Amino acid sequence: MAKGQEQAAPDAVLTRIGQVAMLHHAGDREEARHRFLGLWAEIGERGDALHRCTLAHYLADTQDDPEEELAWDLRALSAAEELTDLLADRHEGTPAARALYPSLHLNVAADYDRLGHREAARLHLRRARAAAESLAPGRYGEGVRASIERLELRLDRAGRGPDGPDRPGEWGRPPRQRP
Repeated sequence: MAKGQEQAAPDAVLTRIGQVAMLHHAGDREEARHRFLGLWAEIGERGDALHRCTLAHYLADTQDDPEEELAWDLRALSAAEELTDLLADRHEGTPAARALYPSLHLNVAADYDRLGHREAARLHLRRARAAAESLAPGRYGEGVRASIERLELRLDRAGRGPDGPDRPGEWGRPPRQRP
């Protein structure tokens, strides 16, 4: 097969992840979690960084326990950092890998907020905001920036005491962004 044809071929693992994500979005959270975990067992901790990042990002959404959700979001962030390092070594695709950071840091910030760890939430929110500066104009970038602003407002209200929410994350988690 010619080199160009190899590059144009779809990534079977990402396709499978996308299929399970559709199952989750259709409302079958338990089955999606089960299938995502099966994919994780296949890929493993040392598998392709893009696969691990994408899969961990989606797996976080299927968790019932906020601490488990944070653990999966941190795995996704770690894999994205590894992916960026790998791409930088090859001098290709680094901007695309960096486009993952605003959403990943935003999700980690929201997780920390729900767990009541406001300083950690603010740290990741600052990182999300800084990374969002490099996003191209468009719906994705606008959505991420709007989610950052909503979480920032929630954290500011929570920090003011009586005017803030009674419990972490009362106003809900920002919407997930696809890596």
